[in-house]
This record gives sequence, C-alpha cells and structure tokens, in this order.
Amino acid sequence: MLQLTKPLAFIDLETTGVNLGSDRIVEIAIVKILPDGTRNVKRKLINPEMPIPKANSEIHGITDDMVKDAPTFAQVAQELKQVLDGCDLAGYNSNRFDVPLLVEEFLRVGVDFDMRGRKLVDVQNIFHKMEQRTLSAAYRFYCEKVLEDAHSAEADASATHEVLLAQITRYPELGTTVESINKAIGEEPIVDFARRFVMDNGVEVFNFGKYKGKSVADILKAEPQYYDWMMKGDFPQHTKQKLTEIFTRTKLRKN
Repeated sequence: MLQLTKPLAFIDLETTGVNLGSDRIVEIAIVKILPDGTRNVKRKLINPEMPIPKANSEIHGITDDMVKDAPTFAQVAQELKQVLDGCDLAGYNSNRFDVPLLVEEFLRVGVDFDMRGRKLVDVQNIFHKMEQRTLSAAYRFYCEKVLEDAHSAEADASATHEVLLAQITRYPELGTTVESINKAIGEEPIVDFARRFVMDNGVEVFNFGKYKGKSVADILKAEPQYYDWMMKGDFPQHTKQKLTEIFTRTKLRKN
C-alpha cells in the first residue's frame, strides 16, 4: 500500500497542444489521494480562449463547442489552487508536461502556485525505467486491464493512480513513499520545467545554447544583458521566474 504523509494529487491535462509557452488547458482532472486512502476526484472543462486544433480534438474528443461556455482558467485558478494545497503531485509524463503547463497557467493569471516543498512522482519515469511502454500498455501490463476512454482526463488520471499502486507492489525496491520512489528511480531535481536549466553538482547550469553546461549565475554575473535577452525571449514563464530568482540571488551576492 502507498504510504503517504500528505495528499498525493494525480493530475492529467487535455490541451490545445504541447507548447508550454503558448498552449492552454481544455480539461483537467485531479484524483486526490489522502493519507488515509480516501480518494477525491475533481474534473473541469476549461475554455482555453483560443481555438482547439482539429488534430488535438481528434485525440481527446474535446471541441471548441464543448468548451465555449466553460469557465476560463482565470475563473477556476483559485479553486484549483485550493484543491491542490498541501499536495505532492503525480501523473504520467507529468514532470515534463502536465505540471509545467499547469504552473504556466497559474503564472499567466497571476496566481501564486507555490511549488516549494512539493514532491513530484512521474509514473512514466518509473515505467520507462522498468519496462519502457505507454500508459495504455502500462495499465494492461501492471493492472491487467484495458484502459477504456483513453485521453479522457479522469480515466487517464485514475489509471495512473492504479498503475503506481501496482508498481510499488511489483517493485519492492521502490519503497512505498514518494521520497523512496524518487530516490529509487534517480529522479533529478527540477530547476525549471522546460529544462532550460539543470542542476550539476548543486549548481544551476544552462541546458541549451552557447552556454550549455555553464553556471547560470556566472554567466549572468559576467553578461547581465543575457538576462534581458532571455526575459524578452519566447521562454516559458516558469523559466523566466527561475532565471529572475538566480539573477536576484547573484546581484545580492555581488553587493
């Protein structure tokens, strides 16, 4: 059984696309598991305030007509923040997509969704580490069930919860806590969700461009104009937020 000291919220998003900087959420499902095993579900359609590409509608089944009267993210942001308050976060490919895009949406509407102290469990990382398949295959492999309504946010989030429970049973070396699971699969600390920066021996370094592998703080100290270039560039808001934190820290050290 999964041992929790705080709630674990399984998140699944359906979206207008996969670009963290420009795409929007059209559906969110949260399956919240409390330490006593209680399971609460929250699902919402969201008006993305932009057209949903036909190719994406064909994947998740959500059309412009279905969301035209739905609330915008700004209208539900505070409610979602309250649901997720005090929760660790989990999902399938959630560290690279669902959580980063959710954080972007909160930042766009000016809601402070604090990620400090939250632990992240990406069930896809466990699966790829152990078996290397997709969510439907993971569900079939670990739970011996066929995933009905794939790409329905609630079905996917619920299936992901079931897969994690099956994984910790199958792989005792994972342990039963969020901390032990991340340690077992070698989950790297996240600087920004777009992974423009990564940690190297406890130091944030660039993960792209001409300064790849170089200390972010050192480059910003030597070339403060690089900060301005990135802040004006087409980078996700979370990347800019982390860049500003590092830049501010660097200036304080200089003084």
